[in-house]
Amino acid sequence: MARSRKALSWRKVWKFIWDDNSIWSWLVNVILAFVLIKFIIFPTLGFVLSTTHPIVAVVSGSMEHDARFEPWWEAHGQWYESRNITLKEFRSFPFREGFNRGDIMLLYGKKPKDIKRGDVIVFQSTSRDPIIHRVVDKRQDKSDYVFQTKGDNNADSIKTSQLDETRIPEAQVIGAAVFRIPLLGYVKIIFIEIIQMFQR
Repeated sequence: MARSRKALSWRKVWKFIWDDNSIWSWLVNVILAFVLIKFIIFPTLGFVLSTTHPIVAVVSGSMEHDARFEPWWEAHGQWYESRNITLKEFRSFPFREGFNRGDIMLLYGKKPKDIKRGDVIVFQSTSRDPIIHRVVDKRQDKSDYVFQTKGDNNADSIKTSQLDETRIPEAQVIGAAVFRIPLLGYVKIIFIEIIQMFQR
């Protein structure tokens, strides 16, 4: 009898979650989705992909290409050529046509020794959110690797008192981008903008 009551209760809960069209059912679904993603999917992906941040939303336009590849290279290629990155080499880079604000990037925790020039990496910044830019130089400093990155849409690597993109230690590297999902990151961007609006 107690078992059948329990089964009936679970059926009611299941029906409420999946079949009920009330605002309360919708709220429960949002909370369940958040808990599932935050505490199950995200950590599992992080474990499988060997990184603390397996998925990141692109929140700036620094990697956007404002034209097809050839016109973009005409406008920006001189910077790369002056650093011995040829057109042929750049064509072989992952995400050679950049990506946009609002895209979601899937990351893999590559070992620093396996990160190559042209890879797109996410690195921790002390001045702001993690940054996703392309590696344009890699060198060894004692036993550690040091990277220089640049946003494809930026005129140069960022070098300020708060951020020196010409000298990123391997300890700050979170992972390398391996897959792009267009526009899905706008969910996060809009959510953050709404929160910031209420904080003003």
